[in-house]
Amino acid sequence: MLKIQRNLTTPFYALLSLPATAMGFALSVQIAALSWILSTKYNLDIHDVGLVWAAGPLAGIIGQVIIGVISDKVWFWNGRRRPFIIIGGILASLMLLALPNIGVIKESMGVEGILGIAIAVALTLDLAINISFNPTRSIIADVTPEGKSRTKGYTWMQTVSGTFGVLAYFIGATLNNYILIYMGAVLVLLFSVIPPFFIKEPLILGENENEGKDKASGPVLIQDDKNDGSFLNILLTIEPLWGFLIYALYAMIVKLAGISPIPYHIVEITAFILTVFLIGKTLITKAGNKPEDDNGHLEFKKVLAAHSFTWIGVQTMFIYLYAYVKDRIPDLGDNEMGNIVNWSFFTINLIAAIIPIIILLPLAAKYGRVKVHASSIAIMAIGYLGIFLFGNTPAIIYGLMAIVGIGWAATISLPFAIMSQKVPQTRMGLYMGLFNLSVVLPQLVASLGVGELISNAQDKGITFLICSLTVAFSAAAWYLVKEPAEKSEVTPAAGGH
Repeated sequence: MLKIQRNLTTPFYALLSLPATAMGFALSVQIAALSWILSTKYNLDIHDVGLVWAAGPLAGIIGQVIIGVISDKVWFWNGRRRPFIIIGGILASLMLLALPNIGVIKESMGVEGILGIAIAVALTLDLAINISFNPTRSIIADVTPEGKSRTKGYTWMQTVSGTFGVLAYFIGATLNNYILIYMGAVLVLLFSVIPPFFIKEPLILGENENEGKDKASGPVLIQDDKNDGSFLNILLTIEPLWGFLIYALYAMIVKLAGISPIPYHIVEITAFILTVFLIGKTLITKAGNKPEDDNGHLEFKKVLAAHSFTWIGVQTMFIYLYAYVKDRIPDLGDNEMGNIVNWSFFTINLIAAIIPIIILLPLAAKYGRVKVHASSIAIMAIGYLGIFLFGNTPAIIYGLMAIVGIGWAATISLPFAIMSQKVPQTRMGLYMGLFNLSVVLPQLVASLGVGELISNAQDKGITFLICSLTVAFSAAAWYLVKEPAEKSEVTPAAGGH
């Protein structure tokens, strides 16, 4: 074990952040370039772009849960998370190289349509990212003690990852997206392959888990159960997300099979009512009403419920900002439109790179992670509303995106620290994968349902009205989540070679 890891020094937190930074950079490249390439180079319609983006959440459903379950139990290449980080990083790097060459791939395969190739490339890229994202986040919980050190680990993850996200959008805006893609392929390869060999993982997870805990205070940790990974248990655990799941399955079947949807939006309305009911029921239920609530599942469900609506808003922004800009600021060339999108995401990530360590971490220590996160999400909703009402010039959009960046900084740092203290250390990969379902299932709703709504709308400003309403709902839900109990920190045991 390196001395910096033994002493949990700042350089170690920075090193620990690099694998997640690699995947975050790959995602930033995809956000900056995918919609732009598909709409300008290959002339795909808005709803087709949304269909391509739907491949990513689909990969997340499969990738993160399965890899999480497997990585909890295996040990090879001197690690349980290391192999998946390395494999996913190599594959993500190759798929980034494929992004600007979708047309070349189509020609070489003798395929007529571009949409199928675009979906295949996006699906493979997202599958690679998701193979690695779960382990890159789980390894932080594996090697840091619960409490302030773990919160510091995730805030450092966001600071380093956010800094490189800023770099990604700066490159795309000042140079071009093609240079960004090729630089991204190199960076993702280096950051995902090299750092894992300098991080020593614990051979046995959770052997310090019961030390220093005050079981009389705060929400109860989920009890470790060998049946946690069963399909039935997973389905019961993600109960607040059932409505999202039903709609996602229905929409994907309709889109991919090319069949006519059920008239009058019956499925959509039913899924929406079910989602609101299940999330509301989860948030107002008190522990102890059901057997599974007594071992902590209820608090984990509340995190899923609160986090889910954030990602409808966030994914809607990521996918359809270009359509909003094109509608609100007409007569832009393709490169000008791409630059506005890149500078917008640059602004968000600049704020997200600066405030986690210097603002969110001390505020979370003083007022609690849940309260700080909920308040940050509320500020994000205000920023989205401002864009909807006033976002008619690049300068106004950039200014309001800075406000949105406060919520974005919290979204990709604090929930991991909150969630990781509600689940057993020995099943971190599994629950990190289940937690990711509160991201990918709402993303599918944004990619498919919201995409169709925006495509048919005369005023694309509805994009940010949807963002504002969904994120505001999420903020209200987060205020109903209990603060994790503060636990004394114990340095995790390390093993393996």
